[in-house]
Amino acid sequence: MTLLARLDRLPLSRPHYVLLLIGGLGYTFDGMDSAVVAFLLPSAQEAWGLSNGQLGFIGSATPFGFLFGATVAGLLGDRIGRKKVMMYALAFYAVFSVVAAFAPNYEVFLGARVLAGAGAGAESAIIAPFLSEFVPAKRRGWFIGALAGFFSFGFVMAALIGRFVVPTFDDGWRIAQVITALPIVMLLWWRRSLPESPRFLLQQGRAAEAEAVVADLERRVERATGQPLPPVPETAVAPASGGAPKVNLFSALRFLWSPAMARRTAVIWLVWFVITFSYYGFFSWIPTLLVQRGITVTKSFEFSIIIYLAQIPGYFSAAWLSERMDRKNTIALYLAGSAVSAFWLSQMDSPVTITLAGAVLSFFLNGTYAGVYSYTPEVFPTWIRATGTGLSSAFGRVGSILAPTIIGLSAASLGFAGVFGLTTAVLVAGVVCVVVFGLATAGRSLEELTETTEEATR
Repeated sequence: MTLLARLDRLPLSRPHYVLLLIGGLGYTFDGMDSAVVAFLLPSAQEAWGLSNGQLGFIGSATPFGFLFGATVAGLLGDRIGRKKVMMYALAFYAVFSVVAAFAPNYEVFLGARVLAGAGAGAESAIIAPFLSEFVPAKRRGWFIGALAGFFSFGFVMAALIGRFVVPTFDDGWRIAQVITALPIVMLLWWRRSLPESPRFLLQQGRAAEAEAVVADLERRVERATGQPLPPVPETAVAPASGGAPKVNLFSALRFLWSPAMARRTAVIWLVWFVITFSYYGFFSWIPTLLVQRGITVTKSFEFSIIIYLAQIPGYFSAAWLSERMDRKNTIALYLAGSAVSAFWLSQMDSPVTITLAGAVLSFFLNGTYAGVYSYTPEVFPTWIRATGTGLSSAFGRVGSILAPTIIGLSAASLGFAGVFGLTTAVLVAGVVCVVVFGLATAGRSLEELTETTEEATR
């Protein structure tokens, strides 16, 4: 009977849902910060007389910061612990959101947006692998998919801020950024409530601390359910304990692209690129495309709210399906739905039909994210799980940086249909990759999925 077998046999109950809420609130503000930028651009342009090129730099600032934040967070998460990185990333993000809100000029604003994006990217990359290490295998897909679903609440909040705060006040665009910095108040709650991951502690040889975390969680679960805990099953795969190698960027890349891991890494990196390219290309351009179809900016923001609302059922339906269809099949299904929706959108020419097709595309794109966030931490061993997740997310951010420019150039030469025809082709490539090369993970413990692969590379 191992410590992690005790952890994995616990039924989901109030202590797990508290962790879900804490992590989910972090994702809510990450999503809000990412989405609110689109609603700040007109005000920033008016305030400082910016060119379209300068606006493009602002639009790319957050995903550029995300790329570096995700990479650094993964490396630090495997060295100093998941909890510390989550807390420091949150503080970093909140501070620079406030700096951006009070920026006196374009240069300070741009720099602060990059650094706020780095903090948000770091937090985004670390939350899923951290919480996946607490959740039993049979519910992990739903749990992490639901966790990712909190992003959708942030996007809806950003759309509401863009519609009702930014145009209502003289400095509404500055007030909007102050609102996105509110998660700093969560630091006090997180400091008291969050335990460190027992899997990380075991990898660091801190068995007594891991035992204390698991024992405390067992007590709280038993108190919450009012039932005796299930018996501890015999486990066929023992977790590694102590002696974990120190992770740096070079050693991480060497391991991730070793013969035993290269297929997993290639699949997950490609999926992250495909979904992030399609997602940011779509959401960064849809208000502009709606305006080009003859509706006002205010109306375009209202249509955007409808499209953002479709994210919510997208995330949570995929979280539910992840336990029933396996993560790889859920990802493939929602990518295929995204491809069909993107093609449908390319054929529409009225604001109402564009909004309807856009809402369906939003549903499937975000459902894909729910599967990807569940799937990614499962394919990497504990000692490099945060780094593997962070680098996968960072590679996806390359897609978010490239998408607005590529789609902008495509729109000029190919038109509205060409933009979403390109998106369709990218999504189809993702479907084929996942179906042919993806790993089935549902119902399998993290150790079962990764320990044998880890040993093969040492």
